[in-house]
Amino acid sequence: MHLTSLSLSHFRSHKRVRLEMDARPVAIYGPNGAGKTNLIEAVSLFSPGRGLRRASAAEMARRPEALGWKISGSVAGAEGRHEIAFTSEGGNARQVQIDDKNASQVALGRLCRVVWLIPSMDRLWIEGADGRRRFLDRAVLSFFPDHAQAVLDYEKAMRERNRLLKEQVRDAHWYGALEAQMARSGAEVYANRVATVSRLAQSQAEAETQFPVAALELTQTEGAMPETEVDLREALAESRFRDLAAGRTLVGPHRTDLYGVFAAKGVPASDCSTGEQKALLISLILANARALAQDLGAPPIVLLDEIAAHLDAGRRAALYDEICALGAQAWMTGTGPELFAELGARAQHLAVHEDGPESLVTSGSNPY
Repeated sequence: MHLTSLSLSHFRSHKRVRLEMDARPVAIYGPNGAGKTNLIEAVSLFSPGRGLRRASAAEMARRPEALGWKISGSVAGAEGRHEIAFTSEGGNARQVQIDDKNASQVALGRLCRVVWLIPSMDRLWIEGADGRRRFLDRAVLSFFPDHAQAVLDYEKAMRERNRLLKEQVRDAHWYGALEAQMARSGAEVYANRVATVSRLAQSQAEAETQFPVAALELTQTEGAMPETEVDLREALAESRFRDLAAGRTLVGPHRTDLYGVFAAKGVPASDCSTGEQKALLISLILANARALAQDLGAPPIVLLDEIAAHLDAGRRAALYDEICALGAQAWMTGTGPELFAELGARAQHLAVHEDGPESLVTSGSNPY
């Protein structure tokens, strides 16, 4: 699974970009602010969701003159080659087309799988539970393309239920349909998460890697998670009086957290060094990619922004070896070509330059 072409028009800092590439990893280097991350953000939109920055369509437009933007590319995968395009006009939500036909985010997720690791994730183990849930749900979405819709359905019903709670509505009839929807979608969300954690654990156990294994466990910030639809519906009904006092829903998958441990040391990930935390994250991203390669017959596209941070030369070389062995088209960014010297001719090398009002991307052979 890889991009064979990528075109940008008025996207972020790039007025126009046209790239042609093969299935090898893509090493992107250039000065800070040149638009390297903008390139891989464009690639992240080839999977369902809001992309690696979770930005709105309006925020992605090149300012000040652009009224909209367009991204297009050709994706080669197990199901053949497809032309995919995204457009946004006037700040409106992006529209998806697959082979010149309007398509949904779910359809997109069945054709192209993308996983990523970006610097903001480096704080995953020490930030709040919301960030860990988002990280987990990105992994879940790579295995279950319908997961995003289940999350949206659950959150929409929960917002309505929370509104009733804040208004101190006590009539049970107002809650029944909302809690039924929350139970249906919430049980699906939790089951998908459990299956994904199990799949990641299996993939890590089967791999020979220089990156440490991260043992994962789903926990709840309070109490236990009712796992079945029936149990969750009953728990929501029983929790109404408590929820009325709190003004919000206190039970459900929105209270789930992801707990990680450096398995070899038995140390919680939150207590590990910065380098160890980074290595654990890389281990999970690689496990996600390996599992998808086994399930789909082809590895996903992998995005690694400023990946060299906190990695010494030895571990950096090990990462590149694993990516190449996996056969993944990994888009990696860094400030200089020396950070990708260990890749040699195994990768495509792109230099991003600041040149006046727009960033120009030029392709070239290995600079070493």
